Amino acid sequence: MSGELLRLDGVGVRLGGREILRDVSLGIRPGEFMGLIGPNGAGKTTLLRVMLGLQPVTRGSVLIGGAPRAPRDASIGYVPQKLGIEPDMPLRVRDVVSLGIDGHKFGIRLPSRARRELVDDMLTAVGAQGYADARVGELSGGEQQRVMIAHALIGRPRLLLLDEPLANLDISSEQGIVSVLARLARAEGIAVLLSAHDMNPLMPVMDRIAYVAAGRVALGRTDEVVQPEVLSGLYGQHVDVIRVHGRVLVVAAPEGADAAHRDEAAEDASVVG
Repeated sequence: MSGELLRLDGVGVRLGGREILRDVSLGIRPGEFMGLIGPNGAGKTTLLRVMLGLQPVTRGSVLIGGAPRAPRDASIGYVPQKLGIEPDMPLRVRDVVSLGIDGHKFGIRLPSRARRELVDDMLTAVGAQGYADARVGELSGGEQQRVMIAHALIGRPRLLLLDEPLANLDISSEQGIVSVLARLARAEGIAVLLSAHDMNPLMPVMDRIAYVAAGRVALGRTDEVVQPEVLSGLYGQHVDVIRVHGRVLVVAAPEGADAAHRDEAAEDASVVG
């Protein structure tokens, strides 16, 4: 589709003789918020590595802006699940964010005043200005996530990939992170693809969902994809979609399992492989 920032066509990946991804096709457009949803081991991390150029594909193509993906592409920002900094390192929040300015560039650095203003603007954009001078190791999980998002965004990427950024956060922190990302996507035209185990925090803001199971992907609006018949075909076994207390639970169970057993399995999980 024209205007897409990222396009995967018929992508397959085999590792150690095992098929990890099979015939994956998807695209993401400027300003779009897409959830990459699926159980552990479904292939989400491998798919992100393909998009980042870290994992060669066995078949298919990966296009950025309609052209083959370059080895170093500053148009893609990445936020890992955890901050790779030791808690006792004497790094302030603004120092970490500043590192994102020149991470992919060579030559003349921005003057210190311009750098500080750019860092301040980005910290304000993600709601982290209030602890700009705090040591990173002293921050909560949700605060650290905001710092990592600012670090990734300060290089002005057109596409932002996030690997399980909501893992181990409380509900308030989840909502804060999702709100920040949705606002930036709309206001700045940045495409956001967020990997998550639980789709529920993303339901209010997702434009489309890419649901990953057994190395394959179903793509579309949430109401199109999160249906028993669609997900049963994706998993290759019977799947129930249960809506309870405003949440959506996806439970894959062997054919013939009774409703009581499926309901019991759904109590503590949003996606069960």
